[in-house]
Amino acid sequence: MEAPVKKNQEYIVDIIDNGFEGEGISKIDDFTIFIPNSLKGEKVKILILKVLSSYAFGKVIEIIKKSENRVESDCSTYKRCGGCNLRHIKYSETLKLKRNMVQSLVNKTLSSKIEVEETLGMENPYHYRNKAQYPIGIDKKGNPVIGVFANRTHEIIPIEKCLIQDEQTEEIAKYILEYIKENHISIYDENTRSGLIRHIVTKIGKKSNEIMCVIVINGEYIPNENKLIEKLTNKFPNVKTIVKNINKKNTNVILGEKNVIIYGNGYIKDTLGGLVFKISPLSFYQVNPIQAEKLYKIGVQSAEISKDDIVFDLYCGIGTISLFMARYAKKVYGIEIVNEAVKDAIENAKMNNIENTEFIAGDAEKVLDNLIKERKIFPDIVMVDPPRRGLDNVSIQNILNIRPKKIVYISCNPATLMRDLKFFEEEYDIKSIKPVDMFPFTSHVEVCALLELKNCQ
Repeated sequence: MEAPVKKNQEYIVDIIDNGFEGEGISKIDDFTIFIPNSLKGEKVKILILKVLSSYAFGKVIEIIKKSENRVESDCSTYKRCGGCNLRHIKYSETLKLKRNMVQSLVNKTLSSKIEVEETLGMENPYHYRNKAQYPIGIDKKGNPVIGVFANRTHEIIPIEKCLIQDEQTEEIAKYILEYIKENHISIYDENTRSGLIRHIVTKIGKKSNEIMCVIVINGEYIPNENKLIEKLTNKFPNVKTIVKNINKKNTNVILGEKNVIIYGNGYIKDTLGGLVFKISPLSFYQVNPIQAEKLYKIGVQSAEISKDDIVFDLYCGIGTISLFMARYAKKVYGIEIVNEAVKDAIENAKMNNIENTEFIAGDAEKVLDNLIKERKIFPDIVMVDPPRRGLDNVSIQNILNIRPKKIVYISCNPATLMRDLKFFEEEYDIKSIKPVDMFPFTSHVEVCALLELKNCQ
């Protein structure tokens, strides 16, 4: 059957809904069209960009009837960048959109039609990120530039003013770029694989105000390295450590495996929920610590951990939520594949005088298998916070085999969360699903789900 729309043709359509990434949805003769930067309730003129067998993509060329929830974007580059794809929507409305997206996935995937709770938003949803990764490249005029990649490309959009990045670290990245220009330091070219500077990565402790700079290089040495250290630390006293990250591979992965500390001790500290955490270049720490603290409190409180409970924390990172839970539990076992993160987690437990934790490096599925079958340790509560791909089948089966009374599942990908929850539905009641807005003005949302074993006495 031929599609009722054609590429490069214009149409006037009504936006009937918004999709999982905030895009508008319209229909012509029951044929679906996805249209970014449009809102439910709007009438728009669109240009069709791509037509597939069952749906098409279009772009807005004129808004004929505007939604009351539309706002003028406060960022000049958001459409090209793609990072904040919801900047044209009132913040309060983005929270509803995210809640509805999660609810839609519940309705499509789960037998239990639980009502998703309201999304927990931020009081001040600006400059919330504590980590920035700036690619460095050459513009069309041959000048070094630093910024963000344009959506779905490797074209760098120069930094003007990013409203979600920390203002101090943005200033530092721009300063390093000027130093690179003044000293004629070469820029990495991913086509020829030549040149030195690839990325500038910054991390800041939002409570401590300590800053880490990581300069990613395609080599071993930075010209005039000591001069850079002196100038950077004199101008920005909050810079507590500077690290060279060696990445000579032809890869899109930003950080290489080798770190060389050239100033400070190679880490910064920050406080989360009254606990102090050590943050290294390769270790994972939630990029929005204000919302992370709220998210972890929801997870801990919903689990109602008691002093008799043994807890497994899979994908524990540097031990953030493990240490939150340890204050209430008998013992917490944290599992993480990144060795450096496990070392940090052990150090973090010591710094906070928490002795009832054990952190283990390795694949979650293998370590879990060992804890259960070899060491005969059985948890009362299992906490999981996996990467976007969700849980593997072996870990799901292991959890089902040991039947903990409660499972707390924190997810950065609601689609894989629902897929995994479906495996647990026969044995567990899904008691609550709470979205938390960790990434304001983006289509991403974090979700905390609580599961309770059926007929648990």
